[in-house]
Parts: sequence; structure tokens; C-alpha cells
Amino acid sequence: MGASHEKTGIVCQDSSSHKIGEDYAIAVVADGHGSKKHFRSNVGSRFAVEATIETIANFYENAEDFENNFRKDHKRILKNIEKQIIAIWNGKVNEHLKSNPVTADEKKDFTAEEFENIAPESYYGSTLIAAIMSKSFTFGLQIGDGSLVAIYEDGLAVMPMEYEENAPANITASICNAGAATMFNSFYVADKKPLAVFTSTDGLYTSFGKEADFLSYHTIITNQLAESEAFESAVYKNLTKRSHFGTEDDVSLSCVYNTENVAEFRDVLKQRVADSKKK
Repeated sequence: MGASHEKTGIVCQDSSSHKIGEDYAIAVVADGHGSKKHFRSNVGSRFAVEATIETIANFYENAEDFENNFRKDHKRILKNIEKQIIAIWNGKVNEHLKSNPVTADEKKDFTAEEFENIAPESYYGSTLIAAIMSKSFTFGLQIGDGSLVAIYEDGLAVMPMEYEENAPANITASICNAGAATMFNSFYVADKKPLAVFTSTDGLYTSFGKEADFLSYHTIITNQLAESEAFESAVYKNLTKRSHFGTEDDVSLSCVYNTENVAEFRDVLKQRVADSKKK
């Protein structure tokens, strides 16, 4: 939870999760929008995470066929994945709205006319970023802001999917938009395997003064992944501390990584960390 949310009593609007399957691993985060018309965005971000994990599990029901088809035409398959995520998310939103009609308290900040003009899906508006690593390739997708960072065998951190506001003018890319399925950014790589891929909500990026520092941070924590027991508590403490910098927003981080490769390239990572400290 971001420091500003702690001060004002606003719920944490981020959600995050991961899943490790037999043939793949997925890391996903979502950031519910903060403006007043998105008053159920904390629920919407949870649905975005759930919809993404369910979608990837559906596509991996026949892993061999999926991976063969993906390698042949990843752009088409990615579009299908994005459409299914949106469809499942909308289904979850509709079911929740049926079971939990909007209350008088939720309406109190709007005039009757204002409320009438809000699309029900907007109550649940959220961003979404996911990274999926299989044995033979890695891919990611994103709608809205936030960051996806990959660490390769040279120890450098890169953002293979630079965020672009892939939406019409004056419209924020969001899973709640009518044309959401056309607003995704994505990436796919098969020729080189990342050591780790991280997804994070924009509260992490904005806690750094420079992009170079943000990227170096990911190299540092990748170096720590080899000691997984100590890693989780150390990173949680650090994220809590970072949430008091920048915009004081909620901060979420999820990652997938190759345990063998992280251990094999530990010396390279250590050298990158040392170089960053010198700079």
C-alpha cells in the first residue's frame, strides 16, 4: 500500500500474482485507476490478474500445440490471448455487479447525470502487465502504464516493451475501455532466454529519479534471487520503503525467473551491480 493511501485511508488498488505450471510460469500485476469514477478499481485489478492467469492456463491446456502455433504466428496468438483476457475480465465484472449492485454510498460523490454517464465497466478500471516464460520462449503483454523489465545473460536490464499510450487521444489505455483489446502492447523473444522478467505497477518506476537507476535496481534484485528465502523479505521491506518516495503510490512487483540460469550467471550479475555502484 502506498504511503498516500495509508494517510487517506484509501484501499490498496494494486493486485499481483504468479503461477508456476509444468510448462510455463507467469508473473502479473494490475493497478486500479485512482479517479473517482473507478470506485471499484481494487476489485477490477484483482479480476485483471485472475483473468490473465486463467487465460494463459486455458491456452496451455495443450502445451505442445500451443507452443508450436505460437512459434509459427505469435502475433495472431497474442491477439487471441488479449481478447480472451478482456472477455473473462468483463465476465467477472458483470457477475460482481449483479451480486453487488452499486450502493448509495458509492454514488454519493456524483450527480445523477454524472453517474448515468459512467459505463459500468469503468467502475472497475485497471491497468495490466504480464510476463510469461516457457521452456522455449518468453512473451509479455501490457495495457496502461507500469513496467516490464527483462534481465539477460549479460546482466543488463532492459524494457523490451516500452510503454506507449496505445489509445485514442485523451483516453487512458485501460482494461475497462470499449476497445481494450486493441490497446495492448506486447513482446516476444525466442532467440535468447532471459534470466528473469519483472512486472511492476507505476508506483515503483516513479519512486526513482532516473530510468537508469530503475533498471539497475532490477539487476540488483536479480542478483539476490539465488538466495530466494532472504530475497522475498528483503524486497518486501524495500518496496515498503520505496512506496514513501515518488508519488507515494501503491507498489506491486512480480517476477518469473530461471533458477539455474540465475545461479550460473551470478558472477556476471555481481559485476553489473559493482559497476552500477561505481557510477
